[in-house]
Amino acid sequence: MKITKLSTYRVAPRWMFLKIETDEGVSGWGEPVIEGRARTVEAAVHELGELLVGQEPSRINDLWQAMYRGGFYRGGAVFMSAIAGIDQALWDIKGKVLGVPVYELLGGRVRDRMKIYSWVGGDRPADIVAGIETLRAIGLNTFKMNGTEEMAMLDSAAAVDAAVERIAGIRDVFGYEIEFGIDFHGRVAWPMAKPLLRALEPYRPLFVEEPVLAEQSEYYRRLSDMTSIPLAAGERMFSRFEFKKVLEQGGLAILQPDLSHAGGISECLRIAAMAEAYDVTLAPHCPLGPVALAACLQVDFVAYNAVLQEQSMGIHYNQGAELLDYVHNAADFRMEGGYIAPLPLPGLGVDINEERVIEASRAAPDWRNPLWRHADGSVAEW
Repeated sequence: MKITKLSTYRVAPRWMFLKIETDEGVSGWGEPVIEGRARTVEAAVHELGELLVGQEPSRINDLWQAMYRGGFYRGGAVFMSAIAGIDQALWDIKGKVLGVPVYELLGGRVRDRMKIYSWVGGDRPADIVAGIETLRAIGLNTFKMNGTEEMAMLDSAAAVDAAVERIAGIRDVFGYEIEFGIDFHGRVAWPMAKPLLRALEPYRPLFVEEPVLAEQSEYYRRLSDMTSIPLAAGERMFSRFEFKKVLEQGGLAILQPDLSHAGGISECLRIAAMAEAYDVTLAPHCPLGPVALAACLQVDFVAYNAVLQEQSMGIHYNQGAELLDYVHNAADFRMEGGYIAPLPLPGLGVDINEERVIEASRAAPDWRNPLWRHADGSVAEW
């Protein structure tokens, strides 16, 4: 069997799908994308595709190393996202050829169901209580929300109070019937992270995500030493080598590699194993589409330290399409009691509606995140 063709499809709301075809009629799907930079990743996918056409898709390890090491320059958001989607598609092909889900090829399941959580609120968090009530009605009980709006490097007590009052309101309404994580989203710099974490501590959030940006990871240990809130990060780290430094420094309780950004299934399995050695949990980042979620679940069901799985159904970014709009087997993604069962189909377990994907790609929007500014006119972290 040989790889014959790579095709990419940019689709609403902000996703990109990759189809890898073979000369024996078996195809695999991946989801390589950087949100807001899909065209850039698309170019990288097709450049890497020059290494793949004519090769055996079953040699995933070798092809991964060729893509990673063969071009001298390596790593980073664009290259690793391109590799991630290709890796997903190669695993999809392998599972389909052998007639089993990918998790069976990785040694089999360590759990029977996976805990799911959902975004609630928007970029500027509002109507969170109503959003939680809506999602609770379909069986979810674990959530994540943005913790702040723009926050200056040194901000006011009022800004801290506004963030804390929002979280206090959630506990007032729901008590401890639900769990929730708070995403600082890299909006909080080191001078404000400490007072904000201390003020939030009485409300016992499940975790705080990106308490500071990944490039300031030296502060993770110092922040964890002064709070009981578990700290999480990883969506803007792209290889085991970046995660290695963070694990050595300590401070994180949860790693959040993104299966569409951090080298795919192959690399994230390595990251999961490294985290387990440090007694650190895994909660893959996934605000993306159905292939990305399916890939995450393959890792979740074989990684002992996987504890939570993000998913994007109903997320505020989903304008123009929802996760299950592009699949034939929507029933396999149903959630019961806040959990999802293993996807039963061979490969990644997602049956893509190719006609719908092709049609949607004909008028795909170029999604961009907003550009925020502080009151003084300087650029703010979104």
